[in-house]
Amino acid sequence: MSETADLTGPGAGIGRIPIMGVQPVVDGGRFPARCVEGETVTVSANAFREGHDAMGVQLVLVSPDGAEQRQALHSINPGLDLWETTIRPGTTGHWSFRIEAFSAPYDSWAHTAEVKIPAGIDPDLVCAEGAVVLRRVLAEIEAGTRPAADGPVVRAALESLRAPGLPASARVAPALAADLRGVLAERPLREGVTVSGPYSLIVQRRRALYGSWYEFFPRSEGAHFDPEHGWTSGTFRTAARSLDRIAQMGFDVAYLTPIHPIGTSFRKGRNNTLDPQPADPGSPYAIGAAEGGHDAIHPELGTLEDFDDFVARARELGLEVALDIALQCSPDHPWVAEHPEWFTVRADGTIAYAENPPKKYQDIYPLSFDSDYEGLYAAIRDMLEHWVAHGVTLFRIDNPHTKPVRFWEQLLAEFDQKHPEVIFLAEAFTRPTMMHTLGKVGFHQSYTYFTWRESAQELRQYLEELVESAPYMRPSFWPTTHDILTPYMSAGGRSAFVLRAILAATLVPTWGIYSGYELVEDVPRPGAQEQIDNEKYEFKPRDYAGALTRGQSLEPLLGTLNRIRRDHPALQTLTTIRFHEADDEQVLVFSKHLEAAASGTGWPDTVLVVSLTAHDRDAHTTVHLDLDALGVGESFEVEDLLTGERFHWGRAPFVILSAADRPAHVLRIIRPEES
Repeated sequence: MSETADLTGPGAGIGRIPIMGVQPVVDGGRFPARCVEGETVTVSANAFREGHDAMGVQLVLVSPDGAEQRQALHSINPGLDLWETTIRPGTTGHWSFRIEAFSAPYDSWAHTAEVKIPAGIDPDLVCAEGAVVLRRVLAEIEAGTRPAADGPVVRAALESLRAPGLPASARVAPALAADLRGVLAERPLREGVTVSGPYSLIVQRRRALYGSWYEFFPRSEGAHFDPEHGWTSGTFRTAARSLDRIAQMGFDVAYLTPIHPIGTSFRKGRNNTLDPQPADPGSPYAIGAAEGGHDAIHPELGTLEDFDDFVARARELGLEVALDIALQCSPDHPWVAEHPEWFTVRADGTIAYAENPPKKYQDIYPLSFDSDYEGLYAAIRDMLEHWVAHGVTLFRIDNPHTKPVRFWEQLLAEFDQKHPEVIFLAEAFTRPTMMHTLGKVGFHQSYTYFTWRESAQELRQYLEELVESAPYMRPSFWPTTHDILTPYMSAGGRSAFVLRAILAATLVPTWGIYSGYELVEDVPRPGAQEQIDNEKYEFKPRDYAGALTRGQSLEPLLGTLNRIRRDHPALQTLTTIRFHEADDEQVLVFSKHLEAAASGTGWPDTVLVVSLTAHDRDAHTTVHLDLDALGVGESFEVEDLLTGERFHWGRAPFVILSAADRPAHVLRIIRPEES
């Protein structure tokens, strides 16, 4: 259209029609908002004007190739001047959007006509004013800024307004009819146009939002002990055999802890002791030895060709490979000798090792970015490029909060440009401000404090916080990791492991487990929130097949959860979560809902979860459901996706849960159109 427009924003004033509080916008547009391809994103703004004349608000969505798509925002709360619409960008890349607010003279006139004509107030003047408005529409048609197809309905309404022999109600009828209203709703007549934006929106591939990660130490897969010769490490070839089991459980990311040569200086023994035995393999986080550094492979694991074969086998099974990147060095790393300026030297002349009191990591030297930032940046970038060239598509970054944020902003921007398919997960258990900022500067996903959020109230509050930060920080839920075993998990046994797996898999789109979870490895090291005999410091082969045969494995549950997640697109979303109430305060009730257009199934997809949060009790409680959030009437049918049972429920069903036998319902709403 040909209107001139006021621009809003810093230094530009507020514009003719104020536009405030645009979302999704991160820090006033300083950082881009993000979503994934096909994700439903709500765009909203507060827009208002003086007086009582009508106004409208439109979104202009600009694709990476510059094509513009225009759609209306609708007033969802007139009292708060809140306007809203949804978008579903279908391709990855750098998009943008802007909000345009305008005075709507046709709508103002139509309201006047609907009030005055029935009351007999100034009928000729009302018709004359309507003719003025429609002549402006006709002028746009003649100027080519509006489709010629709009002409017939506009001209017919204009002729009727000019017919003085007709009753006033008949004269205005064509100008108020649905066909003309439809034309001017789709392409409104606008004046006083005010523009807010543009705002950046990066659209990434779906794995950035949705995925199931399985973490393991490749050296433990196939490791074996011989009384005469000691331990023999697993290799990429033996680890590749485990990929079938991982894929069969429905995981789609095989996440490897560091695979590089391990230093011998200050090598740690079992349970992080300083007295390693000859067979102790050391921590894979003490990276670097005579064989090489971050771009090398531990010789006991195999060769680079073996790694390539491992990645190829993973792809055959539908798995992507994630690699753990710890930006730190053992004292034997080549960088220590070649680039001593990349480390912090203490007053006594020694290089500072890592500490997290009371923990000490004498086998690890942190990097310092203060002496040769550009040189260190280039080395790290080239190292990551090396692994991308060998098929790694995801990186789990160890302790990114101990590196300068500007480093991550620069690095992630470069990879977004060169390798937009590569995903970075931040392992930053630290202050919320740092965690959020790492998301803002480009990390695709983040570990979270789910591991320590246990009660229904804590989980609800935490999810509400995460939904608010969804435009820039995507959560990944892990019940345990190779470094974390909370008291809840060590005290709760199998019930705790079952319950937390259900919650992690259904609360957020991305979740993960650390190998051994399926065996309920829950014995802590005394005085620490980590496992005894930590796998970081020893080989830990496991008898997965035997546990499965004995009925002691959680593999069937994990497979079921991943199948449910795969079959129900609603569980592949974060922002659709809605919480419901239960009389028992330790019961968490939430749902996720997608309309048919977004679900891809032909009908709405709704999953309702009713779960215990404590591992040591049962619950007999009434649940109070928000039926509008579920999209159902007073009576509906549900199917428990964990057991196959079906129930007829209403607004307030009575639920019996048992920590030992039935810790949760994971229910799908059965729609009449499915039958």
